[in-house]
Amino acid sequence: MFTGIVAAVGTINTVTPLSTQTDSGLRLSIDAGALAMSDVILGDSIAINGACMTVVSKTEQQFCIDISRESLNLTSGLDQPGPVNLEKALTLADRIGGHLVSGHVDGLGTVTTFKQVNESFELVIAAPKNLAKYLAYKGSIVVNGVSLTVNRVQDLAECCEFSINLIPHTLQVTTLKHLQVGAKVNLEIDLIARYVERMMSVDAG
Repeated sequence: MFTGIVAAVGTINTVTPLSTQTDSGLRLSIDAGALAMSDVILGDSIAINGACMTVVSKTEQQFCIDISRESLNLTSGLDQPGPVNLEKALTLADRIGGHLVSGHVDGLGTVTTFKQVNESFELVIAAPKNLAKYLAYKGSIVVNGVSLTVNRVQDLAECCEFSINLIPHTLQVTTLKHLQVGAKVNLEIDLIARYVERMMSVDAG
């Protein structure tokens, strides 16, 4: 479990195929940036742009993860070098500054608007229609591993658009500042909304 509060911005340095097959997974070597690695052991979970991955090797400053082709097909930003949001898994002693996050990407969104509005920035994302029922005004959503609050929801014919207000601090400490219109982003719906939908859909009789 995670909180969606990014601990550091790291960098995917190298991307290496796990086999010679064209549909093979990848091994990513990631510079941890300011993320403390002293308490990380092999097998630990680290969220990378919101996707929970397992540490398979590490040094004082870097770590490696293996990502399957299935995970690559369902996520964005994990198949090439570049900056990524990092968060280590929760311990029972941690504060939950964002909301409970599983690190399982539910779908890919597309940035439709990213502009400055006064001192903040407006981020509008088109989410897949199947995620629309989980998006609510003032509800929680994870975008590329960042816990955010939904300010507006609009159901359209082909998608569900939602708007987020980003303060300068959030842009400063995450990779969201690099987003552009048309960019794909990893989305994870609110965990509580997921369970409420399941309970409402099951016939108690």
